Amino acid sequence: MHDRSALGAADVDDTTLTGLVAGLLGAPAAEVGVLDSEVTEFPYDLPAITTGGRYVVQGTATVAGERTPYELFVKVVQSWSRSPFFAMVPDEMKDFAEASVPWRTEPLAYRSDLADRLPDGLRMPRAVGVFDLDDKSAAVWLEKVTVVPRPWDDARYERAAYLLGRLSGSPQVADLARVGQHSFTVADYALGRLANQVLPQLHDDSVWQHPLVATAFDDDLRHGLRVAAGRLPQYVEELMGLPVLAAHGDACPNNLLTTEDDESFTLIDYGFWQPMPPGADLAQLLVGDVQIGRCRAGDLAARDDRNLAAYERGLRDEGCDISQTAVRRGHALHMLLFTGLSALPTELLGRPPSPALEAQVTDRAAIARFCLDRVAAE
Repeated sequence: MHDRSALGAADVDDTTLTGLVAGLLGAPAAEVGVLDSEVTEFPYDLPAITTGGRYVVQGTATVAGERTPYELFVKVVQSWSRSPFFAMVPDEMKDFAEASVPWRTEPLAYRSDLADRLPDGLRMPRAVGVFDLDDKSAAVWLEKVTVVPRPWDDARYERAAYLLGRLSGSPQVADLARVGQHSFTVADYALGRLANQVLPQLHDDSVWQHPLVATAFDDDLRHGLRVAAGRLPQYVEELMGLPVLAAHGDACPNNLLTTEDDESFTLIDYGFWQPMPPGADLAQLLVGDVQIGRCRAGDLAARDDRNLAAYERGLRDEGCDISQTAVRRGHALHMLLFTGLSALPTELLGRPPSPALEAQVTDRAAIARFCLDRVAAE
């Protein structure tokens, strides 16, 4: 029995499914029979503007007459213009906004041999099929990764930072740094989201007067963020003058899956994969879980110092000779522009007050302070 109706346009015919299952199981398609298939939606509680859906396709197959279960993960990626959040973009900005957020990068990454180029300790889910659905969406069929939850202690953060350094420093990976064929720079980000969303919020006194914000973001922090915003042209020019390296673009713990191998990670979500200033991946590694309230900020400076040292060691182990000064300055500036300036929790202000919400806003303020301090120190 087959019921894959939940996939909608992402579904494939039974013959194609047999080929995908054969690829998953490593068997000749002629020896594989798919007895049944069913689809469940994969639960995911974080918004993603270029994701149209996540599904698990599972069932039973036969390989040379022997029955075996199978599971496939299907991700539908799409243009931002198809996200409900796109309705909030002003009409005059829609064309620029749609072009500025890549969605084709992920299908192209899975069509490439990037998986074979990643350093030992990093892997990507094995793709068995990538299908264009129309000119603004595609479906990626992957092995379903078995996640083994593990605590993110200092050693795990440092291990991830080291491997991200090796990824950025790898000559083999560098050849695919532009696999997404998407040209988007720090200057584009400054002219887009920063100029049209972030900076107006920073200069809106009513945001700072909200009780949640006023309690956590003091006058000194408000002044510091506004001064940094005024220096944006200089910061952008400085960042644009730095060398670039291959980067994942969203290397938060949520995208570094832990599995049976305690020393490795399965790296997912390649939508923002592109060349970036050295150290760019360290920001989301450091604060990704803090931003969404999954963990407390703690001592960001100490953790960041350890991560930076591990990342630099990874670069050196790949033979990359970019200076420590460039790495640390690139990391500090990139983190300020992409994380610190947008730390105001405007998306949280409509929620009912709670201790958890207050803690999350307090940690957002800690992130902003840390970003300002890091730029001043480097």
